Amino acid sequence: MHWLPGDGDHDCRECNYTMKTRTLCILGGTGFVGRHLISEVTEAGYRVRVPTRRRARHRDLLVNPRVELVEADVHDAGALAEQLAGCDAAANLIGILNEAGHDGSGFRRAHVELAEKLVGAAREQGVTRVLHMSALNADAHSEHGYYLKTKGEAEDLMHEAAGEGLQITSFRPSVIFGPGDSFFNRFAALLRWSPGVLPLACAGARFAPVFVGDVVKAFAHALGDKTTIGERYELCGPNIYTLRELVEYTARTAGLKRRVLPLGDGISHLQARILEYAPGKPFSLDNYHSLQKDSVCSSPALQALGIEPTALEAVVPQYLGRQSSRARYSLARRLAGRDAGRS
Repeated sequence: MHWLPGDGDHDCRECNYTMKTRTLCILGGTGFVGRHLISEVTEAGYRVRVPTRRRARHRDLLVNPRVELVEADVHDAGALAEQLAGCDAAANLIGILNEAGHDGSGFRRAHVELAEKLVGAAREQGVTRVLHMSALNADAHSEHGYYLKTKGEAEDLMHEAAGEGLQITSFRPSVIFGPGDSFFNRFAALLRWSPGVLPLACAGARFAPVFVGDVVKAFAHALGDKTTIGERYELCGPNIYTLRELVEYTARTAGLKRRVLPLGDGISHLQARILEYAPGKPFSLDNYHSLQKDSVCSSPALQALGIEPTALEAVVPQYLGRQSSRARYSLARRLAGRDAGRS
C-alpha cells in the first residue's frame, strides 16, 4: 500500500497514481466510520475538515492536530459550500438506517438531497474528487424499502455528475464491524437485557461483515489511485454468516448465556410493524424489507485494492470481551457497595 508522505507530492508510476490531495472534507466525520477514516488519512499526511452541528460534543477529535472541526449544518447548501472551500477532496459518509417518520422523506433528505447539495457545492468550489459511501444492494429501483432505494438514487446521482467534471468513487459495504460499531454492540446490549431468550426476526438473512479498518483503507487508497475513479466497489469480509449465527456469536463472545429464537417471516413482519412505532425504532418495516436481500458481495473488491479482508473473529472479541469484563466488574462493585451499605 502506498500512502501520501507528510510533505511534497508522491508520484508512484508503478501504481498508476499520484498523491496530491492535501485537505479532505469528511461529511459524517464524527460518526463510527468517520472517526476511523480521520485516523487513517491523517496518519497518511492529509489534513481533515469535519463539519458538525454540535462542535462541543466532538471536541475530542481536536486531539489530532491535523483535524479542523467546524460547526456547520451540511444540509444547508451555502454552509456546505463554505466547508468545501480550499479542500482538495470530499468524502460523504452520512447515512441513516431509520427515519423519524414513515414515508421515506427522512431517507430522501439524508441520502438523495444531501448528495445533490454535495454535487452543487463541489462544483462551486472546484472540488473534483469525491468519495461516496453507499450500501450493498443499493438500487434506485429497489422494492426492498426506502433505505436501499434512496441509497441507490444517491449513488447514481453522484456517478451521473461525473460527466460534468466530478471524479466519483463509491463504496458498497456489507454490515461494518469494529470498535464502536452499531451492530455487534447493539446486539450485545439487546442480549444483556433479554430474559434468557432473544426473539430474532429475519434470522436467515446473510451477511459478509467487513472490518471498518479495511473500509477506511479502501477510501484512503482510492484518494490517490486514478484507476478507482468511476468505480463502485463492493466491500465484504472473508466469510458469510446468517444473522442468527452472528447474534449467537455475539452472545458467546460477550459471555452471555442466551437462546436465540428465530422468528418466521410472518412474525418477523409483525414485529417490524409493532416496533416501527416504539421509541428509538429498534426494528422497523424498512429494516425488515432490507433484510429480504442477502448482504453479500457479488464481486468483492478489497483484494483488488490490495487489502486483505479481516475476519471478524480476529477483532470482535477485543471489544465485546472487554465490555463483558467491565460489565461484570461494574456489577460486582455495585453489589459490593450495596452489601457494604447494609452492614
